[in-house]
Amino acid sequence: MKQLLVLICSLFSFSTTGCKQSSYDDGVIKISPKDLNDIINNEDIQLVDVRTSKEFRAGHIAGSININFFSTNFRSLIEKRLDKEKPVYIYCRSGKRSAKSVKVFKTLGFKKIYDLKGGFLSWKEKDFTISTE
Repeated sequence: MKQLLVLICSLFSFSTTGCKQSSYDDGVIKISPKDLNDIINNEDIQLVDVRTSKEFRAGHIAGSININFFSTNFRSLIEKRLDKEKPVYIYCRSGKRSAKSVKVFKTLGFKKIYDLKGGFLSWKEKDFTISTE
């Protein structure tokens, strides 16, 4: 009976995390463009574009807010604009800045952090909706 319970819990855990998402060693979840698109279409989320404002204005994922990773007040903007208790989804151009920004989010106390695999470039490649507003 105990083995059956362990098996059921293991299967449930696997099914809720899915095959398409993978985790960094530090617990941050890498999310595919398709999975992020599905979530955006079904939930109100905290979606953060950490690119520059010029990059953001040229095109971004609808519903995202821009908090420039290179800004001198990056940390304070995160604290002012986001809820640490809710999951946060982060992306940049290719994934490098978002991977670096994850460290800041973690030090500020965010527990559930998702990072878009391949960044905005991978999003555009899949022809998902892009906003310039």
